[in-house]
Amino acid sequence: MKGNVKYSFLEAKQKIEAWCAYQDRCHSEVYNKLRGYGLDDEDTNALISHLISYQFLDEQRFADSFVSGKYRIKKWGRNKITAHLKQKNVPQRCITDALKTIDEELYLENIKNLAARKWREKKGSDFEIKIKVQRYLANKGYEFELIYNVLDDLEGESKQ
Repeated sequence: MKGNVKYSFLEAKQKIEAWCAYQDRCHSEVYNKLRGYGLDDEDTNALISHLISYQFLDEQRFADSFVSGKYRIKKWGRNKITAHLKQKNVPQRCITDALKTIDEELYLENIKNLAARKWREKKGSDFEIKIKVQRYLANKGYEFELIYNVLDDLEGESKQ
């Protein structure tokens, strides 16, 4: 937002509706945006209620689209997705339900492809490469058990 521009209730309503219609948002993002518009708590809460009742704002829909985009496009793992949703104060119930929408086959394909690509890129002994790839996959948010299984398979293939 440019400067310290203050919006009237109706101007803020129009702007926030357009902002929410453009892309799914979570409650905390909308709250912060409205406070940035110079609205007080009462007006902010009234607008959030309006956005919810007219389906501009839906925490579950936000969580579902966030999960879908992060694991399909950015190839993030469940741990990183969960951490980012918690940072945005998305309720645990919404996070849990959204994580259930992950296609297990695609998720496993993602980690295998990421691991194989990094394995080929890295230099050093098999042990050093394994540690580097393990760290990379953990930073992407994949579960350790899954990382170990994928790396054991890759290590077995590289020794053949």
